Amino acid sequence: MRDESLYTPEEIAQMLKLSKYTIYEMIKRGEIPAHRIGRSLRVSDSQLDAYLIEVRQGENVVEGETVIVNGVKYGRALGITGELYFSIATDLEGSIRMSIKPEEIILAHNRIVSSARNVHEGIITAIGERDNGFKLTVNIGIPLAVLITKQSLQEMGLKIGDSVFCIFKAMAVVVV
Repeated sequence: MRDESLYTPEEIAQMLKLSKYTIYEMIKRGEIPAHRIGRSLRVSDSQLDAYLIEVRQGENVVEGETVIVNGVKYGRALGITGELYFSIATDLEGSIRMSIKPEEIILAHNRIVSSARNVHEGIITAIGERDNGFKLTVNIGIPLAVLITKQSLQEMGLKIGDSVFCIFKAMAVVVV
């Protein structure tokens, strides 16, 4: 069993910047899963991750399953044409849901050698302006949302149709 932190509803309220009463109601409605320990409620790291993935409304959320290839654990994406594997860091086995925050993904024109285990080539299919930068959609076999600054977009000269590499660490893939 992995070591997981357990949070009180009050601690979850502070993290999410909501009132503790709102958190209690969300737990009561089943929106946030929780454990009952005696008379107390606790929310584990994985339960909080699962809730946050759900509210992210599917952005960079992939259904998959764990597989071992050459002694390394991967999350294999399901329901897509072709093969797509993400290097993951988890003790979970079997069916999983993977999520990568758009701001955790680095773009590069060329493949680079780094400590990041996930390097996926794709094509930019959309570019949209956001509050503090741009949101790009890169098709790597699935559409991947990527957030970058205006400066990065301009310096790299990125445009729709360009081929880029999406790079992110195994630890950046949240697995539930």
